[in-house]
Amino acid sequence: MKIQTFIFSSIFLFVAPLYARDKTDVIVMNNGDRLTGEIKGLDSGVLYVSFDYILGTSSVNWAKVDHLESNQQFIVKAEDGSVYSGTIKTANAAGASRPMKIEISETPEKSEVVEQSRIVAVDQISDKFWRRFNGSINSGIIYSKGNQSTQYSLSSIVEYPRERWSAGADYESNLSANSGSAASTRNSLSLDTVRLLRWNNWYCTGLAGFRQSSEQEIDLQTGLGGGVGRYLKNTNRAKIALTGGLGWQNTKYSKSLAQMGSQNVVGAIISAQAKFFSFNKTNLALTGTAFPALSNPGRVYFTTNATYFIKFGNLTWNFSFYGNWDNQPPRNSSGSDYGTSSGLGWTFGNR
Repeated sequence: MKIQTFIFSSIFLFVAPLYARDKTDVIVMNNGDRLTGEIKGLDSGVLYVSFDYILGTSSVNWAKVDHLESNQQFIVKAEDGSVYSGTIKTANAAGASRPMKIEISETPEKSEVVEQSRIVAVDQISDKFWRRFNGSINSGIIYSKGNQSTQYSLSSIVEYPRERWSAGADYESNLSANSGSAASTRNSLSLDTVRLLRWNNWYCTGLAGFRQSSEQEIDLQTGLGGGVGRYLKNTNRAKIALTGGLGWQNTKYSKSLAQMGSQNVVGAIISAQAKFFSFNKTNLALTGTAFPALSNPGRVYFTTNATYFIKFGNLTWNFSFYGNWDNQPPRNSSGSDYGTSSGLGWTFGNR
């Protein structure tokens, strides 16, 4: 499956040099420290700020911010699913008791006040298209001279957040090769778009996926689907969501399974996502999707991903597990493909 060229080209465009805003935002910490820089965003309880005198993006504990003020435009999301846009500043008068409240002003006449602890995400509003992207690139490689073995992994996540919707892409590539045996490869590309509904924490989503696996002798597996989901928990400590819907899947097998031809399956989509955070690191991110075939009762496909990573500024160290299962694979082929990887990564955009 020749999707690598497309992915690499996209990554190159996404991480092209970006123009920064003026670094005039003010952040005051609980201990009295006063910082002046550019607020890049808020995610997982971490406020990301860049400074003229520090290379890269710095991470600030959101729970320890006492005061902030910015004349720039932001998208602000609360844990109950509410979304606001405008400039941000602390609403409490000087010396006021906790909890701190943030005033979001769309215009001088229209503003909303939200408690600091209820705010779970902040993203910049930019007129420049490229500055709206967030994402990361991760890679790892292991080489052994003894049996001439090589293992490598490459992954990238790109997100395009807007006020009430977002779009994203997730690419993964794994290769394992050693002398005396054929190389094992796996490539996957997932696309999704999410639109918040009028009911708090409910959303609709559209999904597309492309996968190649030499272990399961799949040349190309294409999936399309959509559904409705809900955030069961959405705080600065955890995010848990469930999604249900319908989908279609087409699988083209390798030449050794040419007799299988091209298989088309219609089924239900049942997906769960969970993320658990602590300051300046995501402890664990889990995703599991079941695809029971309605057109072929009894056949079930299952996909899972788990990632643990620690951030060091814009750099990360990560450990990941991936897995794909089919309980009724073609005769003489494997019904599973799973593995682990670890390596270093780099985040870009407002993170």
